Formats: sequence, C-alpha cells, structure tokens
Amino acid sequence: MTYYLGIDGGGSKTLAVVSDGTGRILGRGMSGCGNHQLGVELADRNMREAAETALAAAGLKRDDIAYAMFGLAGADREADFQILRPMVAAMGYAKHDIVCDTVIGLRAGTRQSDGVVLICGSGTNCYGMNAAGEELQVGGFGYEFGDFGGGVELAKEAFRAVIRAWEGREKPTALTELVLDAAGYDNVSDMFHGFLDEGKRAPHTFAKLLFQVADRDVMARSILERQGMELGRAASAVIHKLNMEADTFEVVLAGSILTRGDGQYVVPFIERQVKEAAPNCRLRTLGLEPAAGALLLAMDRDGMAVETKVYENLERDLSVKERNVEWVMD
Repeated sequence: MTYYLGIDGGGSKTLAVVSDGTGRILGRGMSGCGNHQLGVELADRNMREAAETALAAAGLKRDDIAYAMFGLAGADREADFQILRPMVAAMGYAKHDIVCDTVIGLRAGTRQSDGVVLICGSGTNCYGMNAAGEELQVGGFGYEFGDFGGGVELAKEAFRAVIRAWEGREKPTALTELVLDAAGYDNVSDMFHGFLDEGKRAPHTFAKLLFQVADRDVMARSILERQGMELGRAASAVIHKLNMEADTFEVVLAGSILTRGDGQYVVPFIERQVKEAAPNCRLRTLGLEPAAGALLLAMDRDGMAVETKVYENLERDLSVKERNVEWVMD
C-alpha cells in the first residue's frame, strides 16, 4: 500500500493528515501556527508535531510516506522558500514539496487543473492557474501591500466602527453592545481608555460579530460588502492577467470568513465582479479541509491517477461540513 502525508500550515493552526492511495484518512495531527513568517522555530516545531501525531495515529513511520506535500501560509516568494526548503528537508521525507496554502486550497476545491481560489481567513490571498499551467498570485501580503480584510483586519474594522460611533463620526451601530460584551467593558469610554492604557489590540474573534448584526446594522453590512468587493477585485485581476475571461472554471472560496460566516453579506459582491470578468466561471465554497488538497497534490506528484473513489473518501473523512469546527481564523 502507498501512503501520503498532507500538511496545511496556517497562521493559527496546522493540520497534518495521512492517507493511503484510496484517499482513506488513517491519521490526523493538529498543532499551532505553521507560518514561518510568525516564527521560524515555532512553525518548524508545530509542523513536526502535527506530522508525527498523524503518523503515530496511522501506525506509520516517515519512511513509509511515498510523498509529503506541505501547503503553507507564507510560502509566497523565493525569500520564503529559501527558509522553508532546508526546514522541510530536515524533516526526513524522501519525496516532498512545498507550495503556498492557496495552491492546496484550489486543488481541494476543484477537480479541474485550472481555476481560481480566494482565501479569506486570518488574512486574504488569491491564486489562479489557467489551462496552460500559468500561475499567478495576487495579494497575501497585508494592508500595506494592497490587501483589505481577513479576520484580523475585519476585527479592527468592527472595533473602529464602535469607536467612531461613540465619538460621533458615524451613526450608532449594533456592534457596540457585542464588542463591549466580548471585550468585557461596560461602556465605550472605559474600553477606549483601557485598550490605550494596556496596549490591547482588537482580537480576531471580533470579526464574527459583523455577521451577527449584519441583518440589522448598516455599518456591519458595509464592512462585509467592502470585503466582498476587494476579494472580487483580486480574483478579477488574476482572471485578466491569466487571460481566463473566456474559460470555464471554478472560483473556490476558502477560509473561515467565507466558509463559516454568512455568505450572503460577502459572496454576492465577489460573484458580481468575477462574473463580469469571466461569465462562464462558477463560484464554489470549499467543502474539504485544505489538507485534502495537499494529499491530492502529493498523489499527483507521485504520478498516481486520482480516481473518483479517492475524492469520495476524502469527502467522507475531511469534509468541513461534517466536522464540528469552531468559528476560527485559518
């Protein structure tokens, strides 16, 4: 039997999964941050821990793995790979590769070789591959480098909305009550001064509060609408630069903001723009853990023809919808 290891290393968690050649999941391992940009030693330790836990659960050793695929947040530029290549090589897998987490998200979300993936978890990113195999990434480097949103930035926007409403720069918002409760304050004045005096920052969990009041709050809806518009712009840029306007493909939506939040406040604004750019494309919310994409890429790189049964097993064992997962940032 042939065995594969797939790792999804994100900003807050790392998931490692081991499967056989039919896509049956034999072992899982979970640990913390797998993004080297947030700490090289931390990411190394967490990836090793997750992988070793998955291998132990499967009753296997590193030498049993035919191919290991690492899909990592922060694997964006050559400068990143210069750090990651020796780190992963030292883990001892004879055949392995490293790709950005956007790549495994796309592979998990569509059975086509071409397509576009939008990720909106703790941050945002967009990646596409056309039918000729040409690739492009747009975004993924934060607000200063052109991005908007993701859970971390949306949390700040929710906090800002409450402060601005309190100061009179904006109209009152239903976010105020929820943010105060989540932050543990009785009034905005105390929260304002408490955050300043103690050097606090808006926790990423504030992001989900936007969805909780969006049905009755204009400010929350406007923030989420902007998120959708910005994601749509990123996807449209990829589509145009890869000359995919006339192609038929899927735009995969991944990350907690898009898969755990109420899509009606974000997704229509994405769809409006990508449909203008490529009328034949179709939006698809990622139904599998991105780690499934790492397994599929490992099988691809190993020369295995991925059959329908593999997808069926992965959908059974790694379906996001079938797992009781907390609303967290990826």
